[in-house]
Amino acid sequence: MSNGKKILIVEDDNLTMNILEFILKKEGYALTIARDGSEAIEKIPEVNPDLVITDVMLPFKSGLEITNFVKENYTNTPVIILSALGEEENTVTNGFKLGADDFIAKPFNPKELILRVKRLIEK
Repeated sequence: MSNGKKILIVEDDNLTMNILEFILKKEGYALTIARDGSEAIEKIPEVNPDLVITDVMLPFKSGLEITNFVKENYTNTPVIILSALGEEENTVTNGFKLGADDFIAKPFNPKELILRVKRLIEK
C-alpha cells in the first residue's frame, strides 16, 4: 500500500540499503535506489522525489554534492544526510550549510528515522 510519497535513497552499503528499504516500504513509501552519487544525480530529475536520503561517503559524487544539487535545482525537496558515527563534525556542518534538512547518524534507530522522514515529507 503506497502513500504516494517518493523517496530517493542514495546508499552504497548493502546492509544499510536493505534496512532502509525494509523500514520505508513498510511505511508505504515508493522508493528509488541509487548506489552512487552519479546515479543519484541522473535519477533525481526522472523521479522528482519528495525526499532524498543520502549517505555522505559515496562513489563518484559525495552526499554533500548531491545535497548541493538538490538544493540548487529542487529547492522544496528535503534532504536527510546519513553519516557513520565518528565521521568528522565539519562534514555534518557542511551538509547543513549546503541546505540539508536533517542529519541521522549510523547506526540509526528505525523509529527515529521514520519520525524524521515523516516530519519532512508530510509538511
